[in-house]
Amino acid sequence: MPIRIVLCLVFVLLFAGAIALTYTGYQKKKKGLKTSGIIGIIVSVLALICIPFSVYTVDTGEVAVVKFLGQANNVREAGTYFDFWITNTFQKYDTKTQTISINTSTYSSDAQTMDIQMTVQYKIMSDQAIKIAEQYGSLEALQSRIESVAIEKTKATLSSYKAMNIIADRASMSPLVEEAIKKAIDEKFYVDIQTVAMTNIDFSDAFEKAVEDKMIAEQQQLKANYENETKIAKAKADAEAKVVQAEAEAKSNDLLEKSLTDKILRQMYLEKWDGKLPTTVAGTDSSLLLPVGGTDDKVQNSTSEKNN
Repeated sequence: MPIRIVLCLVFVLLFAGAIALTYTGYQKKKKGLKTSGIIGIIVSVLALICIPFSVYTVDTGEVAVVKFLGQANNVREAGTYFDFWITNTFQKYDTKTQTISINTSTYSSDAQTMDIQMTVQYKIMSDQAIKIAEQYGSLEALQSRIESVAIEKTKATLSSYKAMNIIADRASMSPLVEEAIKKAIDEKFYVDIQTVAMTNIDFSDAFEKAVEDKMIAEQQQLKANYENETKIAKAKADAEAKVVQAEAEAKSNDLLEKSLTDKILRQMYLEKWDGKLPTTVAGTDSSLLLPVGGTDDKVQNSTSEKNN
């Protein structure tokens, strides 16, 4: 239960007791009781008005700027404090990480429309809370200023790139935007920019359809080029294989021709010969070479007589 409520209940009970005491004094006609009761009522009312509303609690993750008659003069961190509420007021600031969600539109360098969704996370510098109070007045005003600068720098950064480059390098856009925003929101804003993340970049439906069609056409062209290159490579491989085969056959024939000596030829002839001599020999001056004993002997063949 908040300490203010507890104090209020205590002083309400004191006030009720003082009224009861005063009433008893009037009933018994005792002047002392009446006086004590009236004093108790006055004290209880003053305490109820002054004390509970002068107790301030600053929670963990907060910092409070104390204003004396409207002028910021002190900073309170987490804890419970007593400051007279008529002269002093507490203005609290959240020191935890704050998130700004931004939706905006901009143009690329080639005049393509983009819808941007992004988040900016920041923390205030708690030791600079008085300056934040003096220059911005509230955390909402400071956050509004940060949002304006973030939108301005995002548009300036993206407008220097063509739409196709942004689509191709979406992942690299967020760091570029973050760098630009961090340079713009410096120590004069009394905050520390934690992260800047572009969650979505959405182009018009017509442009995205055109990009999709272009990518499909490029893929089809790449496929056609690949198939054509494959066919050419296969034809080239087949031609090279034929050349290699022809060269191998020519080399084999050449080696065979060089290896066919007279002795090998005679051996081959004998392996194929059936042992029979031809019955006729063409011409009148013919001779038949017969392999005999491994040497060449010329045997004169008689001229065949014609049968009458």
